[in-house]
Amino acid sequence: MTEQHSPTRRFWLGGKRAAEQDRFFREALEPLGWQLGDEHDWDAGWITGMPDAAQFRRVSPTRKMNHFPGNAALTVKSRLHDSLATLRERMRESHGADHELVRRLAFFPRAYVMPGDYHALQEAAQADPGQRWILKPTNASKGKGVRVLQDVAEAPLARDWLVQEYVANPHTIRGHKYVLRLYVLITSLSPLRVYLYRQGFAKLASEPWDPEDADNPYSQLTNPDINALNSHAEVPVEFIDLERYRAWLRDQGHDDEALFARIEDLVALTVISAVDAMRARTAEAGADPRGCYELLGLDCLVDDSLKPWILECNLSPSLGICADPETGGRVEEAVKGGLVHDMVALVDLPGRALSEAGTAAQEPDVTPQLVAEAEAEQARAGGFLWLLPAVDPERYLPYFALPTPADLRLAEALTGRPLPPLRLQRRHVAELVDEERLALYDTRSGRYYRPNDTASLTWLLATEGLDPDAIAEELARATSEAGAPAQISALRDDVWNTLRDWCRAGLLCQQGTTPVASPEAREVPDQAPLSLTGRAMRLQLDWALDVASGPAMARLATWFGERLSPLDAEAARRLPRLAVLQESGGYALATDDRLLASRLTLAQLGPVLTSHLIRQATMPGRPVVDAALLVTPQGCGVLCLLPDGEESRALLQRLREASGGMLTRGVRLDLSDPSIADPLDFPLPGVAGASSGLPATVALRGMLLPAKTSADQALAPVAMLEVLGDLLPNCLTVDGQALDAQSVTVLGDWLSTLVLSAVRAGPDAPDAASLIQWLDTRVDPTPSVDRLAMARR
Repeated sequence: MTEQHSPTRRFWLGGKRAAEQDRFFREALEPLGWQLGDEHDWDAGWITGMPDAAQFRRVSPTRKMNHFPGNAALTVKSRLHDSLATLRERMRESHGADHELVRRLAFFPRAYVMPGDYHALQEAAQADPGQRWILKPTNASKGKGVRVLQDVAEAPLARDWLVQEYVANPHTIRGHKYVLRLYVLITSLSPLRVYLYRQGFAKLASEPWDPEDADNPYSQLTNPDINALNSHAEVPVEFIDLERYRAWLRDQGHDDEALFARIEDLVALTVISAVDAMRARTAEAGADPRGCYELLGLDCLVDDSLKPWILECNLSPSLGICADPETGGRVEEAVKGGLVHDMVALVDLPGRALSEAGTAAQEPDVTPQLVAEAEAEQARAGGFLWLLPAVDPERYLPYFALPTPADLRLAEALTGRPLPPLRLQRRHVAELVDEERLALYDTRSGRYYRPNDTASLTWLLATEGLDPDAIAEELARATSEAGAPAQISALRDDVWNTLRDWCRAGLLCQQGTTPVASPEAREVPDQAPLSLTGRAMRLQLDWALDVASGPAMARLATWFGERLSPLDAEAARRLPRLAVLQESGGYALATDDRLLASRLTLAQLGPVLTSHLIRQATMPGRPVVDAALLVTPQGCGVLCLLPDGEESRALLQRLREASGGMLTRGVRLDLSDPSIADPLDFPLPGVAGASSGLPATVALRGMLLPAKTSADQALAPVAMLEVLGDLLPNCLTVDGQALDAQSVTVLGDWLSTLVLSAVRAGPDAPDAASLIQWLDTRVDPTPSVDRLAMARR
């Protein structure tokens, strides 16, 4: 059902704004007969800030909004840095750090997001004592909260703050620091079409640049809202339009063409870095991207070598007049008025292009339509310079995680020549194959994928070097040979969408000149030091535990049982230490130099302490599996990857009684031979275990995981890849990173040698006799005890 609205075309002015934000928009539309509407009745939305998400579901080619969902990848300072850093990392991996494609990305300063990057910031500052830093709120405008840090140690630990390298060698105009305000317009996401307005401004600081006067905002910062407060300045706010600025550069003997070529490159690459996030979020929001566009205010600093640096991208850039008439205000008014007028025409808010296009039927080949839209848009560009798609497509297409078919078709049509086939290569991924089934493991995030047969074939063909369209043709041929009708168009869409998702996840990337390197280890930041006092106890794995509370000691003694024993002071000094401390709001857990957890209840102490000790049990090449372990009287082990809960505990208890063995939590594997492992003997809550008599090593023979709700057997075989997918989230490593590809392959090969079964819990769980039969026939076929007799005792 189509939404009804007034035949009179209406514009909606929304968001938190001053009336001056709307002036030029109204002046562009009202002479065309448009009238003011509201959030319910509108054909063009002009929103300062972001609208309610539901409004995006209303946009269409005839009802347009001045935002794309997902624009935060550009307009939030921390997200902008992440977008650019992610792009640079991908290009380094695929082409090498010294490649020209990577060097072109050296236009954004290092940045650290608080509080997570606090320690990395301090280490960077220590390594480069001469570097200065600037503090910014991650999602604010008009210079609010921005200041140069005299001491980087002053960086706040609160959220939503960014500390950025301070570019300390700015180019100056008459001795004043300045920042260029550029206006960037995104009119389409697929294909990506981007424009840069030829006019803009140099915004000057109101006092001369003085590198030693870091506390003076009027010297260090160029934001008009800050400098307007400088009552001592003869000209507090001064704007110079880009036409005059470029003429001044030429008068100074500088090459303004070279500078602005670098600026245009900076703008294009910045938008490309965020396009995947915007495409994905627009799809999630249910927005028709043809009904969206985005005007950004990009701030760019020029250093004394005339190198441009991006500082930030502003959402809903100010369209008010900041400067006085005699110091740039008149030019500012003319530029901003022309900007909005040209934007309204370019994005075709009046709808003239739609009227001229009529209602012609869609052709199977969309390329002519893509070309017609792009050329018509360019004809309406006015003062906007077309950046993307580029005249030379190969200059920018390698920067896309994966260009869309529309990107490629438009580029080919505009250049009049075919582009090289799109080839992909593996990135951060391990492939695992079991009985002709494929699984993919993301070696960075630890995510595990089980593609279906079609997606698996798509992966294999892509990694063998076929381009997406060739893959679709291969799938169509295979489908036809199987006797099924081949829908080549649908197959092509599926292939592109599947490859797009894998490229966004980092499993694949466009082929470059350098093999993808393994990820570097990430450092675990230090935490706050804390002094320890209390009664010393020896805890398993040889830790000294200080407990400063009687109730806490009683609780932990019950939780750990014989695993916790008294320890004299001399022995305690030789062991690594943990402490349980009383707080006003519960308990804290700490080591000699770090606070591990705070505000713990008494009930949380045992579980939190156990989780920490299990993580500490890891060794290089020896990950720990945090799961229940059954050890049979013969020393055979069965790992039980069952969820926590009453039904699982009841099943484990039944398994222990049926086997006559022992239950414990945690096992340390040796990746050189995972079949022999070290049980860690941590307590399983709610399950009778054993802390004595446990062998030092066990031979792992089997693995149990929960059966799917649709399973028709209480105990049934399960595929290796399914078990691997359940095992990986329970694997802990020394540095907390995901296992590397080689380790995952080793685990897959090892699992193929085990008895792998899915078991039902609850009322449909197998009885003792079924468990005994499974143990005797599959796991430990030569028992030396009568398990059935033991189970009946």
